[in-house]
Amino acid sequence: MATSVGSSKPAIKVFVATTVMLTFISFWRASAIVLSDLASSAYYAGGDAENVIGRSAPWFILAVMLFSYCVRALYIESSSMFVRGGVYRVVKEAMGGTLAKFSVSALLFDYVLTGPISAVSAGQYLAGFIKDMGLYFHRPLNFSDNRFAAGLAIVVALYFWWKNTQGMHESSQKALQIMVITTVMVVILIIWCTITVLRAPIQLPPSPLHPGVIPLNKDSLGWLPTWFGHITWIILFVGFGHSVLAMSGEETLAQVNREIEHPKLKNLEKTGLVIFIYSLLFTSLVSFFAVMIIPDKVRPDYFANLIGGIAMYLVGPTSLKLLFHGFVVLVGVLILAGAQNTSIVGANGVLNRVAEDGVLTSWFQKPHHRFGTSYRIINLIVGLQILTIVLSRGNVYMLAALYAFGVIWSFAMKSLAVLVLRFTEPGNRAWKVPGNLHFGKTEIPVGLIGISAVLLLTAVVNLFTKYQATIAGVIFSAAFFTIFTFSERHVTKERHGKPEQLDQFRVYGNQELGSGAMGVRPGNILVAVRDPRNLYYLRQVLAHTNTAKQDVVVMSARLYHREPSFGGSSVMEASQVFDHYEQELFTAAVAVAEKEGKPISLLVVPATDVFEAIMVTAQRLDSARVICGLSNKLTADEQAKLTGDAWERMPEPRPRLCLEVCAPDGTVREYVIGPHTPRLRPQDVELMHKLWLNITSDPRFAGAHHYHIVALALEELQRELSTDQRTQLLQKLLEEINRSSDAALPN
Repeated sequence: MATSVGSSKPAIKVFVATTVMLTFISFWRASAIVLSDLASSAYYAGGDAENVIGRSAPWFILAVMLFSYCVRALYIESSSMFVRGGVYRVVKEAMGGTLAKFSVSALLFDYVLTGPISAVSAGQYLAGFIKDMGLYFHRPLNFSDNRFAAGLAIVVALYFWWKNTQGMHESSQKALQIMVITTVMVVILIIWCTITVLRAPIQLPPSPLHPGVIPLNKDSLGWLPTWFGHITWIILFVGFGHSVLAMSGEETLAQVNREIEHPKLKNLEKTGLVIFIYSLLFTSLVSFFAVMIIPDKVRPDYFANLIGGIAMYLVGPTSLKLLFHGFVVLVGVLILAGAQNTSIVGANGVLNRVAEDGVLTSWFQKPHHRFGTSYRIINLIVGLQILTIVLSRGNVYMLAALYAFGVIWSFAMKSLAVLVLRFTEPGNRAWKVPGNLHFGKTEIPVGLIGISAVLLLTAVVNLFTKYQATIAGVIFSAAFFTIFTFSERHVTKERHGKPEQLDQFRVYGNQELGSGAMGVRPGNILVAVRDPRNLYYLRQVLAHTNTAKQDVVVMSARLYHREPSFGGSSVMEASQVFDHYEQELFTAAVAVAEKEGKPISLLVVPATDVFEAIMVTAQRLDSARVICGLSNKLTADEQAKLTGDAWERMPEPRPRLCLEVCAPDGTVREYVIGPHTPRLRPQDVELMHKLWLNITSDPRFAGAHHYHIVALALEELQRELSTDQRTQLLQKLLEEINRSSDAALPN
């Protein structure tokens, strides 16, 4: 082995692998990412709904927000089954690949429109504020709100394209900062609106059950005949369907589930509760306050700028209202721009999952050479979003009408898939949607059936009432469905019919351990892996390790039958040590890490001896424990012996390590590597004590201790092994080994 300058430790040239998404975030950051989409709908959902269904829209917005808790429960159940549990994975498991490809096509239509509608809405708010400021200073400005909004939306899309190309961590931090500022604005808005409402007679929005409240025209009924409007339950579903935008962004919860830190399920539940309470208060109250505060005659002018309109009709001096209006616009631009970012993150996650399953070629997943992100997918999504902004010319109502198609159909397909899985795969759930009746061994998921029925009926009604969205959505979905189908056939031919779900990795070659290249702290745990189908011990390690305090390094040794094994002077290419096997192995390791919500570091070590590779790597990383699985060919004792031999061949300073060999049945054998105090059986201790009593019975040896007895015995054994008594002594040792009944005791 080569030795690095200034150190007696050998210099090891290894290969560090990283995947596109192996960073974990707190539930607060996860909530911020989802809320950037969900809470942003408060800026445009109420105005769009009232533009179509009239002054009763706030009641439908409230109903949608309450129902969103049921949809959120649906996503938590599916995420507890599949870490990468978005619409595509769940629908495929339940109803096959064809419906899965249709579902993900509709979902992509949702994501492609989420960004533009949010960014364009931000532009509408900013345009409205600029014009209000012009009027206040008696400098009226005349420009097109739509064109201004479209221009700003393109700038926002390009900004978040670059941030997502750089990586997810930066984006999640910005989302959290945006939601902190938004919370301040929401608190001020609610308090000020409450004061305004209490100072004037309260006029609640009219009930949608009153005749004539919901206008029955082409905008509200679409292709439905007018007489359908006289059927109460249909008109309620019509209003509900036109308000469903208020809970857009639920799929983002399934996407960020992959990045939520340990404990994953509890943090997922916390995330769901936070976004429910926040979006319920913000989105529904904005709609009610708009109807109660903004006069009916001028409110249509503010449908695209609803919160800005509320700000201008609050009680108080105009200058103060304008100041708050500016704050509303600032927050609106930030949160709506954040929703643009969330749409990129969500679409990126969906298409990564599709590519992993062999529906898209691996070309799409190729990591960025510098940042490691799936930049080609990001380029595709942002390109489609900019095209959508240009074609819509900044018309937020047109975008909102189209947006609903993807939202409701992705929800409906997801709910049906989870319902089917309740019967086809009744197990494998850490959490279930409440409302389950049991008759003997049969479970009837009443709650899940009710949620699915509401979503499916709303989707069908929207199919006829939002005819523009239906036409555009069907064309878009059909186009992507065709792309997915042909791409899947191409991938199947490439793989010779063998399905693969492999992550893509960046591989940094010829990194020297101990140089800080991995960023691993001393006292880490080194886990040696070799079989992607047997990573039970990695799961146990992650489950019982606080990775905030102790790092976990997963290593695999690539064996070569030539020297040098770790030579610092030898330069190898990444393709020589990281191929399909390592990709499959680390994909499985990453899946385990994601399930636990804990980070790991990935490492490939070229070597001529696997035990030598493990020991030298542990030495250079200052590892405290080395953990491996039980070999198919060697016993645990034999593995420990070979590991100990490799330790003996190492140059000083040699580390004191604990080796754990884990068996599939859960038993663990521990071995202390290097000189250490032996663990003695009870009979050994008893024999040593009897010898001590025998010797100390003579007053001359009253000062003898037990360790003196052991030292004498060891010295005599060492002397006799060099005489002709060696063969006889070793035979007795062999008999003692065979006679021993305490096999679990470490050597």
